[in-house]
Amino acid sequence: MKELKTAVLFCLTVTLLCGGLYPAVVTGIAAALFPRQAAGSLVIDDQGRTIGSQLIGQPFTAPQYFWPRPSATPEFPYNPAASGGSNSGPSNPDFLKTVAQRVQAIRDSGVTGAIPADLILASASGLDPHISPEAAAVQTTRVAMARGITGALVGHLVAAHTEDRQAGFLGEPRINVLALNLALDKVSP
Repeated sequence: MKELKTAVLFCLTVTLLCGGLYPAVVTGIAAALFPRQAAGSLVIDDQGRTIGSQLIGQPFTAPQYFWPRPSATPEFPYNPAASGGSNSGPSNPDFLKTVAQRVQAIRDSGVTGAIPADLILASASGLDPHISPEAAAVQTTRVAMARGITGALVGHLVAAHTEDRQAGFLGEPRINVLALNLALDKVSP
């Protein structure tokens, strides 16, 4: 009986410490030191409305916007509640059909050369808010034509929104699609 009492008390203590106190302290520190990031890196417009998060991709499909990496979430694209990859292998017929449809959509938009993989393949989470500079480059002409502005101006915005590798060596250069599209709207509403 003594061992049972000790085990139950230990379990309750560890649960309170690890499941309650520790998360509360870490959340409090994060909110104090990094309030914007702890709140989800939300993007607020001039009227004070939340229009998105810099951490979660959004479905841009109009020709005057840069298109993001495809979402793998079922039914509603870029749904964080359903985050996860499709888990379909390269020989899966449904996967191949989906990739073919994405390639055709890119071709229909006017891209004739090589298509960067991040425009046709979803990320592991299905929510990636970034594209590669190469994925932005193949879309620059379409976006410039749809907005009636020069490709040079669009290229300048792409370059200005290209983020380098973290700490100079982690990851690859990337562009946040929401930030780039918002910058386009300011230059050419």
